[in-house]
Amino acid sequence: MKRYWKHSTLMCLILIGFAFTVRFATPIYFEVPDKWPKPVYDFSKNPITEEGFQLGRNLFYDPILSRDKTISCASCHSPNNAFTHVDHDLSHGIEGRKGKRNSLALVNLAWSKNFMWDGGVNNLEVQPINPITNPVEMDEKLENVVTKLQQSPKYRTLFSKAYGDEKVTSQRILKALAQFTVMLKSSDSKYDKVMRHEASFTQQEEKGYQLFKANCASCHTEPLFSSDKFENNGLKPDDSLKDGGRIKITKNIKDSLRFKVPTLRNIKLTGPYMHDGSIQNLPMVLFHYTDDLYKSPSLSKQLTKKITLNKEDKDNLIAFLEALTDESFIHNPKFQYPR
Repeated sequence: MKRYWKHSTLMCLILIGFAFTVRFATPIYFEVPDKWPKPVYDFSKNPITEEGFQLGRNLFYDPILSRDKTISCASCHSPNNAFTHVDHDLSHGIEGRKGKRNSLALVNLAWSKNFMWDGGVNNLEVQPINPITNPVEMDEKLENVVTKLQQSPKYRTLFSKAYGDEKVTSQRILKALAQFTVMLKSSDSKYDKVMRHEASFTQQEEKGYQLFKANCASCHTEPLFSSDKFENNGLKPDDSLKDGGRIKITKNIKDSLRFKVPTLRNIKLTGPYMHDGSIQNLPMVLFHYTDDLYKSPSLSKQLTKKITLNKEDKDNLIAFLEALTDESFIHNPKFQYPR
């Protein structure tokens, strides 16, 4: 009888704990679009909840993550620009410190195996450590972020809602940020509607699509419009930046000047382009690939054969690229600054 009581008590405690957890966790379903590949991100290790998402959303937009409380994640990843920036070529951090690279757009991260232009991070939940601790970005220490958030009544409440108690830890911070950023899914552009037979391309867009498949799709693979690989796209190195790309991580000479292939989704909104922000607009991007490639030993094999496009071809191709703009993603109120 005594043993039964103990077991019953234990069961009650488990049920109470479960009810407590459910009370503070409203699951969010991550929908994979039809005919898209399986996400890489392991949702089982960080289940998305409304409370965790909202905590991550608040953290994303809050400059409290930086040492002097002036720079937030959104400073370089604005929703109006498909979660990158457009006001300068290279990212700027606290005190106007200038980085070496242009910000990558944060979109469809559930399908990414590697992060950053050089793939120096391979886990979405670790990625925020880079900008937080980088001396030319947020220049802060995680332990200081934990202290600041623990002292904030607002964040004690948000952590309690997300995790069941007010305790702030670096792991909880990183997981909450991942819950927000992994939900930044873009899959409702005109292109997507055409693929779902809900719309039709214009004649110009259709011609551009055929040109895209003939000249661009080997690296910018549908439907994500990125291969998630690293390529040397023939951009002439900037002597002042001295950025070798992927070689910094692998130390392999074959990776010299190779950078992550960025997605082309919402590309109309994400200029300036390239890892160093050196190309200002889409016509100049196409000029680079047709007439201005810098030949080096690691040049992507896809670019060894010259790409020939006349003005009409380029206009058509740009029309297609603009059809990758997802207005419902850009203006989704769930992704905007929390009110």
